[in-house]
Amino acid sequence: MSRTGALALLADIGGTNARFALADTRSANPLLLDTVQGFAVAAFPSLGDAAQHYLQVTGHDEAHDIRHAVFAVAGRVDGDEARITNHPWVISRARTRTQLGLNEVTLVNDFAAQAMAIPLLQPGDYSAIGPAAWALGGNPDGPCTYAVIGPGTGLGVGALMVRDGRHYPLETEGGHVSFPPGTPEEIRILDVLSRQFGRVSNERLICGPGLVNIHRALSEIAGVDPGPMQPADVTAGAAAGDPRCARAVDVFCAVFGAIAGDLVLTLGAWDGVFLTGGLVPRMLEALRHSGFRQRFENKGRFSPTMGRVPSLAVTHAHAGLLGAAAIARRGAA
Repeated sequence: MSRTGALALLADIGGTNARFALADTRSANPLLLDTVQGFAVAAFPSLGDAAQHYLQVTGHDEAHDIRHAVFAVAGRVDGDEARITNHPWVISRARTRTQLGLNEVTLVNDFAAQAMAIPLLQPGDYSAIGPAAWALGGNPDGPCTYAVIGPGTGLGVGALMVRDGRHYPLETEGGHVSFPPGTPEEIRILDVLSRQFGRVSNERLICGPGLVNIHRALSEIAGVDPGPMQPADVTAGAAAGDPRCARAVDVFCAVFGAIAGDLVLTLGAWDGVFLTGGLVPRMLEALRHSGFRQRFENKGRFSPTMGRVPSLAVTHAHAGLLGAAAIARRGAA
């Protein structure tokens, strides 16, 4: 069957990378994996320029078979405009539509796209953290509610509600709620980070730079200066047996679990929480062998209920694009 008129342009844009792909909106599996390409956002002055580059290198810049785009952005979408939280891009839907010669541009928060990927996940696209199991596909008609949370350059938070066979993604900026310490050690970490940042959000700890923040706070508490570090330095140090790096990873996982559990309680997401973002696949074994699940379940009188809630690490390499493809398909229906 010809794809003329069925192709949509997709993008999943974070604070560091922009990933592009095409979707076949007539397909049950709309994301065309062989079209995925990624670029550093710092290499382009705007989303429109990055998208034009993608269309040029894939040979679609002169084609007339793409009329719709879905761009998932790591920031709040406010009417016609979106701002990337951890990058200076400001995206205008109307201006980008004109620049690319499209009929329609849809802007969504990146975690709305992550949420919309859930119904398209296949075996091998996710891995359980803890004993609670999830039936693939859940209840396709609902009612059910899923939480979505993921650390990358920042901390994304969203949800998916399924009602009468319809999927409703919830866009939030929940990564910026205040960090609630749960142990004496975390209170000391909060004290260190408060002196540096003033107000401390969950994102100050649970993201790539947050892992470094935890390590530096632990180092300051111990009276040492670790020098400049990157997230990969901390995870590599933990793997090599460095005790402070290992402790930073342990604290990261435990706090991540506590926050994910709080999100379930806040949203009533009893059907499960999906852990996404660039760090999750790289830290999968650490999450499995950490205090993540214990802190996830440790919710006082609701602990027995939380023990039945699945926590699932998304391992699909392009879940944001998968969700954007689902949104494009729905828009073409």
